[in-house]
Amino acid sequence: MKQIFGAGFIAAALTLNLGGAALAQDRILISSDWGNVSAELADNAAARALVAMLPLTIEMDDHLRQEKTGDLPSSLPAAPRQRKFSAGTLGLWSSSDFVIYYRDGRVPQPGIVILGQVNGDVSMFDRPGKVTVKVEKAQ
Repeated sequence: MKQIFGAGFIAAALTLNLGGAALAQDRILISSDWGNVSAELADNAAARALVAMLPLTIEMDDHLRQEKTGDLPSSLPAAPRQRKFSAGTLGLWSSSDFVIYYRDGRVPQPGIVILGQVNGDVSMFDRPGKVTVKVEKAQ
């Protein structure tokens, strides 16, 4: 059987494919007086618009003992929604309501836009009361 592509071509194609996936995922740092976590953002228009707003300081309230929520300075674009989330999910409830889930669960319709996923322990948010977070692009 005749070889159409050389090993160099295949290696270059694999590198481009892997590099494209890595470049599509921005990482952010979320810091507060309670601790710091990093997160990988989803590859959607809402997450890209969030990155364009950074850095941000967001005052967040506890909601239903499962999440911290806070208002963004402006709306993010629409993206597909889902109802189920896990601890560490970063979401968007309304077009400008940023959410950090610290427990697993489900939300009613229309669901949430997934903005990303925290890498690490989000239990630091599992306490009543307000918290101010700074959200910035990770270096």
